Amino acid sequence: MKSDRYQELKHASQLHQEPDWLTAQRLNAFDLIGQLKLPHMQRFAYENWPLTKQRNLVWQDSKEQMLDKQSTANLIQIGETKVQRKFDPRLDKKGVIFADLFAVLKSRPELIKNYLMKQVIKYEENKLTAYHMAYMNCGYVLYLPSNCVINKPIEVDLVQDCTNKNAWIPHILIIAEKGSQVKIVQHLKTIGNEPNTANMVMEVVAKANSHIEISSLEELNKNTLFYFNRRANIAENAHVEWAIGLMNNCDTVGDLDSELIGEGSYANSKAIAITSGKQKVGFNNRVTNRGLHTTGLINQRGVLLDSSKLIFDGIGQIVHGAHGSNADQKNRVLMMSDEAKGDANPLLLIDENDVIAAHAASVGPVDKMQMYYLMSRGISYAKAQRLVIRGFLGAVIDAIPAKNVRQNMIDILERKLIREQNKQH
Repeated sequence: MKSDRYQELKHASQLHQEPDWLTAQRLNAFDLIGQLKLPHMQRFAYENWPLTKQRNLVWQDSKEQMLDKQSTANLIQIGETKVQRKFDPRLDKKGVIFADLFAVLKSRPELIKNYLMKQVIKYEENKLTAYHMAYMNCGYVLYLPSNCVINKPIEVDLVQDCTNKNAWIPHILIIAEKGSQVKIVQHLKTIGNEPNTANMVMEVVAKANSHIEISSLEELNKNTLFYFNRRANIAENAHVEWAIGLMNNCDTVGDLDSELIGEGSYANSKAIAITSGKQKVGFNNRVTNRGLHTTGLINQRGVLLDSSKLIFDGIGQIVHGAHGSNADQKNRVLMMSDEAKGDANPLLLIDENDVIAAHAASVGPVDKMQMYYLMSRGISYAKAQRLVIRGFLGAVIDAIPAKNVRQNMIDILERKLIREQNKQH
């Protein structure tokens, strides 16, 4: 006898006119939630976070006025229902698919069926991926046909609607066929103050000789509990770059993962995090070299304010048989408060001899020599400190192709640092 929650989920999927295979996949995932474990995070306890709280699958109708008519973003998605799309029709004619996930489910169901949590991230991996599959309620799809090159960055605004009580569970699917190229700039933010959970999954399929750059500025509010899982499967001579700015005010746990499957594949995984208040953030940044002559780079940096906690795990793995591969990582954390707790944990798992592998990690205060140099030129202590921190985070900020997003990230950083400096005086 199936539970009431199971029957409610089945009814909601059918009411939403989803195909039978998707309903079945949701129900299979639902059955696994209670059986699977949470993903592992070193030295970071989050087992008591209500990230898999039992709920109904619903699509809350966000208000039309929440859409920003002046925004230059190519796609704006508010909550689960409101979508605004501004996209070059010439790209549509070339076979590019870029739209709301459930719209693509109706127009190209085979595309969703072939990839959705089956090849890159499988829903049966852990408790949070199973929960995501069961209750996924929004998201978008980007598909590039072979040799399609999009030079201008595609901008996406994903907005969590916290004017209502409802979990926000976006799924993002990016498929780049052979020889295609694209830059994606994503912005996550929150409207409203209702306490909610968020569970975001991004699956990236980078086929041979494709080139994908993904930037994301994230500023969800403090009343959210946020889990994310981003992963790319990278084929021969394909190239994937991540630049993730975790500027959220909420407790956050997540994984960023690059699977270097094909010979000559490349991944550069850059991330920054700014934590404040009593915020807790745990983050796995993982690159796995599986193919011959693959290159996997990790560069992550964090700044801790107040009594916050930040754990960075950098995990580089070269499997047996991945001859001629390179795994290199840098993990650095700046402590801006004696009450903050930070850790940078580099981990190399090497199962092959003919490789290059290195790691570096540091946890400490702002560099005194850099401060002295700036202050000797008439710059105030407070401004010098902010400039040093901006330089410290520049490796990720400068990698974001959209000027407005870069400036937005700098503005958020400035506000947080000025607030902290004001507390100290």
